[in-house]
Amino acid sequence: MFLPPDQIAVLQQLLERPRRVVVVSHYNPDGDALGSALGLMHLLRAAGHHAKVVLPNTPGDFLDWLPGRGEVLCLDRSPDAALSTIRTCDLVICADFNRLDRIGGLEEAVRGVKTKVLIDHHQDPEAFAAATFSDTSASSTCQMVVDLALAMGWDRSINKDVATCLYTGMVTDSGSFRFRSTTPHTMRTAALLLEHGVDLDQVHNAISDTNSVDRLRLLGFTLQERMTVLPEQRTVIIGLGQDDLKRFHFKQGDTEGFVNYGLSIKGMRLAAFFMEHPDLVKISLRSKGDLPVDRFLKEHFDGGGHQNAAGGRSTLSLEATVERFMSLLPAFLQAHPA
Repeated sequence: MFLPPDQIAVLQQLLERPRRVVVVSHYNPDGDALGSALGLMHLLRAAGHHAKVVLPNTPGDFLDWLPGRGEVLCLDRSPDAALSTIRTCDLVICADFNRLDRIGGLEEAVRGVKTKVLIDHHQDPEAFAAATFSDTSASSTCQMVVDLALAMGWDRSINKDVATCLYTGMVTDSGSFRFRSTTPHTMRTAALLLEHGVDLDQVHNAISDTNSVDRLRLLGFTLQERMTVLPEQRTVIIGLGQDDLKRFHFKQGDTEGFVNYGLSIKGMRLAAFFMEHPDLVKISLRSKGDLPVDRFLKEHFDGGGHQNAAGGRSTLSLEATVERFMSLLPAFLQAHPA
């Protein structure tokens, strides 16, 4: 990864003396969001800074085991402490998101902090930071944090806790190193982290083998009752409503990876997952080849992400959102033939 020397110099200057640093990440934090935030927290503390992680809402409990997770402040659980911590800090590091409207209720407080740093691998970053590290070719933000740590001379601070957090984010965002974003550099970075004591069994068991009975039943119901296959369009559509989620006692993180099941069907090129929330519908798209789902969601559903993995949202009802998606689908596929 290429790290702009001028941006490294800015970051070094910002951190030349002990600072109160807050690391924030996006709404509905996944493994890369929490892993990069916690990895940065540990690295910053080792460098002599007072660092905390603040998130807009609580991550899925399948990430509760990560080193340092117990210290994370979540706006939905501790609103006063979360906002106060941001408002009294010297520096905010924004990890794994490219726009401040992706951090929900933390946005106003973060905008109010004079000095911000961005570390992210999504396209079209918003220009709000004093130092910006943006690499859309990186498999994960965690991979970027390793590169940044080495460039900052923090390599001796990469201990088992740091390595575990960052390796976990690399695994989850790369689909266990199977997505197209996985490069030789990705694998070399993972190897470096393994050399610092990552327990592979612990990481992969925590990610893959901690399903609740309700989550498995929700998955079975989803695939049986809420999945539509469109062979001619090589597309799979899945939609879950609020009643479905309540029926299976939904918890944050329970639908993680559901969209990938559609794309795993032989011959499918596009998978779409729609999940109804009280105030909006969240959309997740996955694709194969050169089908740019990030561009599609940016143009039509206030979204973005990566070419083959992106998210968006709609304020229409679930039914109306799916109907609008279906009306836009033919032109999108025709513009990008396989």
